[in-house]
Amino acid sequence: MTQPSHKALVPFVSVDNMMRLVHHIGVEQVLTDLAAYVEEDFLRWELFDKTPRVASHSDVGVIELMPTSDGEAYGFKYVNGHPKNTSEGLQTVTAFGLLADVYTGYPVLLTEMTMLTALRTAATSAMVAKHLAPKGADTMAMIGNGAQSEFQTLAMKAILGLKTVRLYDVDAAATRKCAENLKNSGLNVVTCGSPEEAIQGAQILTTCTADKQCATILSDNMVGAGVHINAIGGDCPGKTELAKGILERSTVFVEFPPQTRIEGEIQQMDPDFAVTEMWEVISGTAKGRTDARQITLFDSVGFAIEDFSALRYIRDKVADTAFSEDLDMLADPDDPRDLFGMLQRAKA
Repeated sequence: MTQPSHKALVPFVSVDNMMRLVHHIGVEQVLTDLAAYVEEDFLRWELFDKTPRVASHSDVGVIELMPTSDGEAYGFKYVNGHPKNTSEGLQTVTAFGLLADVYTGYPVLLTEMTMLTALRTAATSAMVAKHLAPKGADTMAMIGNGAQSEFQTLAMKAILGLKTVRLYDVDAAATRKCAENLKNSGLNVVTCGSPEEAIQGAQILTTCTADKQCATILSDNMVGAGVHINAIGGDCPGKTELAKGILERSTVFVEFPPQTRIEGEIQQMDPDFAVTEMWEVISGTAKGRTDARQITLFDSVGFAIEDFSALRYIRDKVADTAFSEDLDMLADPDDPRDLFGMLQRAKA
């Protein structure tokens, strides 16, 4: 970890600089890079502090803190989830994050994470699909065409070689928006009038809807054999997207079971419902897809280690560039014991 400078200035990546950085590198390259960073940290899974996110729920949404550390660096993300915000012209999800040096406790990066969370979520989905999706999968149904949909689609294109995406949303305007954003992506973009139409011919089924309720986006009879389900919309207690029967027929993979059993699709199941932790598949200690007719299901709720990976990536990419600005966040008296003297001198 880079030691803080004498001036103790902290690099800050604004939304504007994050967007400039992504365009400088290229969206699909960033997604590919982030997937590699996430996979690298999944291989180090046992080194990390792990705890379910600390959530403060209200009638209109949730505010969460997601902390972790690998012993050398410490990271956290602040994130909200407010589905009603869209109707008020606001983002459903906003976030920022911080990375710190464990040795000194000094922060070494502060960054926006609204854009970065969308990128890391999509990168994680595609990284997992690389391990679990049917061989040669090239068509995805994207059910829920909100803020995450384009990122998910481009990550699958960059990492799996996706060729076709079939879009559906209850809000036709959201589907039009997504289709327009993807029109120059090199993908075959198909707009659909129902979930049933969207999943026709798709080997990967991604669900990403925003309503904070138990819903049935995919019913049991809609899902046939040999598909990979990327369920990323269920991410808090009382919010699910899949019929229970689908879970009963699937091999379910999760990030961190104590969190997923509270927030994920498996909150519908008994506490001892069998799941496989994704880091075990990546490390080779557990099996992923074992049969062409198997239904694999990634019950993704987002976990702090993925944010840590994203923070590491941004720290590495903005070092010695113009894509960050220095913030004077930390008091730095000449004598560490004389903080009051520093205050007095400022008056003069």
